[in-house]
Amino acid sequence: MSIASAADAHALLDAHDPILLTTHTSPDGDAIGSELGLAHYLRARGKSVTILNDDDLPDHLAFLPGAEGVEVFAEGAFEQKKALAEAELAVVLDTNAAERLGALAEPIRQGGSEVLLIDHHTEPEDWFDHAFQRDTAAATAELLCEVIEAGDPALIDPEVATPLYTGLMTDTGSFRYSSVTPQVHRTTATLLERGSIAPAPIHSALYDNRSLASLRLLGRALGRIRLRYDGFVGYTSITPEVLEAAGAGSEDKHGLVSHVLSVAGVGAALLFTETQGGTKVSFRSEGDTHVDGWARSFGGGGHRNASGAYLEGYSLERALRDVLDAAPQFIDVEEEGPALSDGEATELAAAMKAQSG
Repeated sequence: MSIASAADAHALLDAHDPILLTTHTSPDGDAIGSELGLAHYLRARGKSVTILNDDDLPDHLAFLPGAEGVEVFAEGAFEQKKALAEAELAVVLDTNAAERLGALAEPIRQGGSEVLLIDHHTEPEDWFDHAFQRDTAAATAELLCEVIEAGDPALIDPEVATPLYTGLMTDTGSFRYSSVTPQVHRTTATLLERGSIAPAPIHSALYDNRSLASLRLLGRALGRIRLRYDGFVGYTSITPEVLEAAGAGSEDKHGLVSHVLSVAGVGAALLFTETQGGTKVSFRSEGDTHVDGWARSFGGGGHRNASGAYLEGYSLERALRDVLDAAPQFIDVEEEGPALSDGEATELAAAMKAQSG
């Protein structure tokens, strides 16, 4: 059932206790920030709240207040099973698909809790009992700010404001994406004023505290950038060999695709990450160049200017060929010459892998 207003969403939260919060696998700043901001607010209102995710939070978000309380789901863990069983309401944040909940999908769908979706992605699934969803919102954190404003905004303190501000900052590319509206800035101002927080320390914690391994990985990724469609589409790739050579882990890829988008003339940027079982593709774009349809055509989804897909069973070579050749179907670029043959795609991927060492 769709929830028409933030006030209705707040009333639903107010009517339930205990409450379980969860979000998507490989959680980002908006996912974790939304969980922590909402958890602090609900606890200030006397609620019992558990945050339970399928994946651990990334290292660059460990500075957020309450981050140590984010639990990772382990089947058979007594306290977690108890929290799932006793929750009157399960709140799914920043994703609208069961698949993206990982191992928590079935326990939440088959459990006895009512399920509330709060999210800003397109095309939500219909299994949620309640949904406060708007795909024009810049971040799930923006929706939560509306919910809190409809309830008790006097409870916005640094522990509420810092995570929600982080969610807004990270999901808007530091407030530069086309999803940023005057209302987003008004919401941000409310967090800064009521929460008595400063932007600079949060930005520094997110972006100025990188590991040496992540910088080595960045250098390798920048050296592998290629352009297509008269320079409008830029892409790079990361292989297991590249990660190993840089001494990096998957969490060190944070923000890499944005560097591709910063190349002059590039309006759409892609990062291909080869894994053991397939290839992950991150899509970013600017302005009216929308990449969500492009990602959906490969089983993914997301936002107009920031989306992703996981191509199960795809080699890097096949992903490079199929995804890049599909660009004219979804963005305003002219068809190029013949698509890469299997041999050419293999040669290109091999050349990119050769830069791993």
